[in-house]
Amino acid sequence: MPDLHSAQLDWDDNGQPLSRVYGDVYFSRASGLDETHHVFLDGNQLPRRFAALPAGGCLCIGETGFGTGLNFLCAWRLFEALAPADARLHFVSVEKFPLRRDDLVRALALWGDLQPWSEQLLAQYHAIHPGFQRLVFAGGRVVVTLLVGDVLDCLPELDASIDAWFLDGFSPAKNPEMWTQPLFQQLARLSAPGATLATFTSAGFVRRGLIEAGFAMQRVKGFGQKREMLVGTFEGPAEGATVPWYARPPRAAGERHALVIGGGLAGCASAASLAGRGWRVTLIERHAELAMEASGNPQGVLYLKLSAHGTALSRLIVSGFGHTRRLLERLQRGSDWDACGVLQLAFDEAEGKRQAQLADAFPENLLQTLSQEQAETIAGVTLPAGGLFFPEAGWVHPPALCRALASHPNISVQTCHEVRVQREDGQWSAWSGEQRLAIAPVAVLATAAEVRAFPAAASLPLKRIRGQISRLPANAESAALRTVVCAEGYVAPPRLGEHTLGASFDFHNDDLQPTVEEHQGNLELLREISPDLLARLGAGKLDPATLEGRAAFRCTTPDYLPLIGPLAEREAFAAAYAVLGKDARQVPDAACPWLEGLYLNSAHGSRGLITAPLSGELLAAWIEGEPLPLPRKVAEACLPNRFLLREVVRGQKA
Repeated sequence: MPDLHSAQLDWDDNGQPLSRVYGDVYFSRASGLDETHHVFLDGNQLPRRFAALPAGGCLCIGETGFGTGLNFLCAWRLFEALAPADARLHFVSVEKFPLRRDDLVRALALWGDLQPWSEQLLAQYHAIHPGFQRLVFAGGRVVVTLLVGDVLDCLPELDASIDAWFLDGFSPAKNPEMWTQPLFQQLARLSAPGATLATFTSAGFVRRGLIEAGFAMQRVKGFGQKREMLVGTFEGPAEGATVPWYARPPRAAGERHALVIGGGLAGCASAASLAGRGWRVTLIERHAELAMEASGNPQGVLYLKLSAHGTALSRLIVSGFGHTRRLLERLQRGSDWDACGVLQLAFDEAEGKRQAQLADAFPENLLQTLSQEQAETIAGVTLPAGGLFFPEAGWVHPPALCRALASHPNISVQTCHEVRVQREDGQWSAWSGEQRLAIAPVAVLATAAEVRAFPAAASLPLKRIRGQISRLPANAESAALRTVVCAEGYVAPPRLGEHTLGASFDFHNDDLQPTVEEHQGNLELLREISPDLLARLGAGKLDPATLEGRAAFRCTTPDYLPLIGPLAEREAFAAAYAVLGKDARQVPDAACPWLEGLYLNSAHGSRGLITAPLSGELLAAWIEGEPLPLPRKVAEACLPNRFLLREVVRGQKA
């Protein structure tokens, strides 16, 4: 079957790519580099604008048609040459048919001058799947939000303020479905005041459509043999106000300093994303080291629990998986992570039907349906069934990921402090007993279910679920296992001579001491996964009473979505939107009573490896006013305010 989600390319005699679908070139045959500089960089006056950025400033470019990444790489190179050292570049691009990685390697080899930048793009070009994908370069100074899908589906979901547009893509004659008034209206909706636009075409209907959308357009000299092209400036009205309780809070005034409470994956990700944007971060952990609780297991699995129906959670998982997968390229493969794949067995009829729906809904490079024989070949052990295989997934050593995230020079880690956070002099202070550890304009609470110990989050409906893993000594026979295999539990290939097996679910036990009963339960999970592997491990020698393991609490919400974003004052929120209790269709004008500078990052459940790293980017986007790394509705679905809103509408607690 053809891959309908990736670009289908032909290559001309000069080694340049052509789109088989659109019958058009990706860039000028004369010189792609010179075309990009003339049309997009000079057409948007970027040399002058990059040089004029203030200290700590940020410029956001929007593009229709990522293609080979040539425009991005040229913009990045120019930005690096001219912008202040602490300025930032955000690049948002839409691509319906992203290039496969091997095709991108071949295309980028055409431009040796761009090699220092193209190598970095290729290093991050993994897990590029439908939806919003976040790529981070230069320690966070350069960020790409790649929207994989049709431009008229993706742009309406984007929340961003674009300073300069690269209106690219295949020519209007070859791809007329894109060059339409709905596209031009989206460009206007997303444009910052005075945003510029440049495009290679001078087609009259494009010019007229952009003028109608609010752009002042003019024809100027085109590139090469093209006589004219279009440039313009947005002069239309500002975008209308969003629903007040979802409107972004005002940006924090004063020093760019943040407190992050909690040294697990959510806290470390929050600290890393802010530090990469130039913030000074004080990361406070109550234990002696980072990743001592749920983020402390020897092996965690990148398992994508998806829905075929495009739910907010499923879309978050696809985007989060891509972001985590790209982060892992920076770690030591073998001891810190391995992209060995994850196999979800079709262990009963219902699971088999669910997997068939997923196979129809997602591309093959994300997931593949395997027969029992195919599954056994990949796994290396005998299995009771086939299933769904995620070839880019695998296992991670979560503490290594936490340490890598927290290693930024802008992050100061303070351990062994149980803290309370309170408002003082217009800022947030962290107190440990009678000692004030730090004070900052912004505070992020990332302490899982323990966020309820902070008064502002005390009413949030969180559930704690105890989970226990078992550590099984590997041997020569069990080392045949080559991929993570999941059913009701999971077992991973060996890391440092041990397999990780788990994990139990217990809603009632508050004791974190591992129990013999749950080790026994985990062994039963292994029996369901692969009796063959259990035998290879020496079933008769695996005494639950002698097994080592660890237990920790997962934290989740009633709707299983995490809590990521700003917090509102509960009583003031209820008063401001009381009318919704009588008529939920009302749209009150009142601004949300935000607790200024207070944010939450919690409740990632058993999906933290996939959702927590991206949550740091989402928090930083809320705080900095940047483009959101997720569709607006998905980001809204993760806001802690959703439970306050439900209380108001229903007249009762969620």
